[in-house]
Amino acid sequence: MKALIQRVSRADVSVAGASVAAIDQGLLVLVGVEKQDGQEAADKLLHKLLHYRVFSDPDGKMNLNVQQVEGGILLVPQFTLAADTRKGLRPGFSSAAVPAEGEQLFSYLLAQARRAWPIVASGQFGADMQVSLINDGPVTFLLES
Repeated sequence: MKALIQRVSRADVSVAGASVAAIDQGLLVLVGVEKQDGQEAADKLLHKLLHYRVFSDPDGKMNLNVQQVEGGILLVPQFTLAADTRKGLRPGFSSAAVPAEGEQLFSYLLAQARRAWPIVASGQFGADMQVSLINDGPVTFLLES
């Protein structure tokens, strides 16, 4: 699994002009599921999301995780993260999980996240979503499990 995480002061997702999810301070997480991914990869990714230290401590150093700042997590499924961009000028998606498997694993990640942390929101799998954010920093990392 791949996750592009962005430290945000606010983020929201809309579908057909209606807001479906929003967080204030926290992590916007764009999630890509690849063919070989399973629940173990999702569990490993969730551990990283909850413990990755990207928030500033009182000295201005990135020493705090999303739980320590009581931030939210906004999970957004994004199959394009699984694209192969190494050759040519058009992305290939042969490494991406098929939609049914991708949705199942994303749903598993979402359920596990909601069990582990109370401030979790989600975009809609397969929907045409509009994502708005205020990237704090900017701080952006690509995590792989």
